[in-house]
Amino acid sequence: MKNQNISIKYGVITGILLTAYFLLLAMVKLHIQPIFSFLNVIITGTGIYWAIKTLKKSNGGGFKYQHGFSAGLITGFTATVFYTIFFSLYIIELNPDFTHNFMAKWKFDWFANTGMLIMTVLLMGLATTMVLSLAFMQLFKDSWNTKEGKKHTLSNTKEE
Repeated sequence: MKNQNISIKYGVITGILLTAYFLLLAMVKLHIQPIFSFLNVIITGTGIYWAIKTLKKSNGGGFKYQHGFSAGLITGFTATVFYTIFFSLYIIELNPDFTHNFMAKWKFDWFANTGMLIMTVLLMGLATTMVLSLAFMQLFKDSWNTKEGKKHTLSNTKEE
């Protein structure tokens, strides 16, 4: 339960930061420029990193891979859902012209509706969460390059 509390706490904080960043961009009329969404990856990554780091520290410096990985997933999924709900309310209620203004920047012959834009935000957040959680676990996992770790390999040969 402690693991989930850490993940949800950092997920909500990350979601709030993503929302604040979007609103900051909206204040200076840059929220319709898709290039600025790259900072969302950095914000999400920071939240996932700190959640896994906090979990490892709270467990005395050691934890199972799956616990750290699930902490990263829960953190990222929570932040993504939080931000997607805000984004949905923003483009449906607060700024109904957002979808049209945003899609006009792409200069394509096709047009995506509001639902497609919301689904894209959700899927991009979930994909980012999966990739970052896997990447950060490479930093936090215990190495198998020790005597204890070699007991868990498939090879039964002993080094001399």
